[in-house]
Amino acid sequence: MPDLKVPPHSVEAEKSVLGSVMVEKNALLKIADLIQPEDFYYETHATIYTGILELFAKRSPIDILTVKTWLKDNDKLDEVGGQSYLEEMCNEVLTASHVYQYAMIVKAKSTLRKLITAGGQITALGYKEEEEVDELVDKAEQELFKVSQTFMRNRFVPIKDILAGTYEKISDLHDPEAAAKYKGLATGFGSLDHILTGLQPSDLIILAARPSMGKTAFALNMGLNVALRGKSVGVISLEMSKEQLVERLFVSMLGVDSWKMKNGQLTQDDFMRMGQVMDQLNNCKIYIDDSAGVATSELRAKARRLQMEHGLDLLIVDYLQLMSMGKGTLSITNRVQEISEISRSLKQLARELHVPIMALSQLSRAVEARPVKIPQLSDLRESGAIEQDADVVMMMYREDYYEEDTERQGITDIYVRKHRHGMVGRAELMFRKEQMKFYDIDRGHSGAAFNNED
Repeated sequence: MPDLKVPPHSVEAEKSVLGSVMVEKNALLKIADLIQPEDFYYETHATIYTGILELFAKRSPIDILTVKTWLKDNDKLDEVGGQSYLEEMCNEVLTASHVYQYAMIVKAKSTLRKLITAGGQITALGYKEEEEVDELVDKAEQELFKVSQTFMRNRFVPIKDILAGTYEKISDLHDPEAAAKYKGLATGFGSLDHILTGLQPSDLIILAARPSMGKTAFALNMGLNVALRGKSVGVISLEMSKEQLVERLFVSMLGVDSWKMKNGQLTQDDFMRMGQVMDQLNNCKIYIDDSAGVATSELRAKARRLQMEHGLDLLIVDYLQLMSMGKGTLSITNRVQEISEISRSLKQLARELHVPIMALSQLSRAVEARPVKIPQLSDLRESGAIEQDADVVMMMYREDYYEEDTERQGITDIYVRKHRHGMVGRAELMFRKEQMKFYDIDRGHSGAAFNNED
């Protein structure tokens, strides 16, 4: 006969949990948010625990007598083994003070069983040849993610357990060497990092501008600065090809006129510097995906896979309005609602991956109709939900775009209009359009003031 594998379980741990709850009135408070009836392997134990939870919800005392009465009233007493089985569980408990440890064993075994179930469901997905492969892969990843989440539930923590860490952080922030670990990813622009304290993990950062302001170039410059510090950067480009993006990075690093490169007019000195630029870019951990029309489910799958295979410290999405929710979203009736769902999913992904996500966004034409064309939060195109979901909203403005004779030629203002964790403000950068490159011109805050190369 073939070996029949029994799913993971622990009858001793399950009985100890139930016995502890019936002999110690406060035991349930320690585990009620950790395990549910479905976490028990034995149906009889799940039934008993369901009764215990119902008594708890009614604020009734929980002991062997009240549990027996509930089971009897619901015609379940004989089904679970009668009063003698309840007494057996109570008598076998050495101490109810270990109830949390018993419950952790029950939860661990339950998670393993869920993992086995998820494996079967993923196997079944593999046979659904009529469905889109990317959607099936996303469903498979969701099944595994649900299992991992069931075992990582947060509990309320008393403030006294947090205070020591808070004091240590405040103390470290006043020590230049220790403070580095609390800073986010340096953008490479000291004036901007002075406002943001870097790009923080789990943040959704919106970079918004009207067309031709240079937002793609600016995002690439920041991504390159992050990558040059040894970090891993993912770029999802829905507008430009990977070849175009790499060409922009190359021009920016080389510091030459892009028109000259495209028309074969580079100098011998330019060619002499190419080898060094090639070496630097070769060593950069920048990963580019230029698939057209990426849906949120596909983006999630790609980002998870990139983080798993190569690491991921920053994800750049260019740009938000070119994304879609994909198929199977019939409940979404208009574009505003869809953009709202997209921004919400990007924020959830940032939290899931614990990395900053920078999403580029178009501004509405309302900017052009005003005498003063400096962008405001209300100019975010198609959805107020973008403003709500974002932790940081940066908006670009170039005066020379609107006024040819301005004295501020090449100067780009980066307005930080929303900053959930700190101050708002304005950073001035110099944009060399022919080089696709931004330079920090704020002499009050040099790049050296913000150093997190570790």
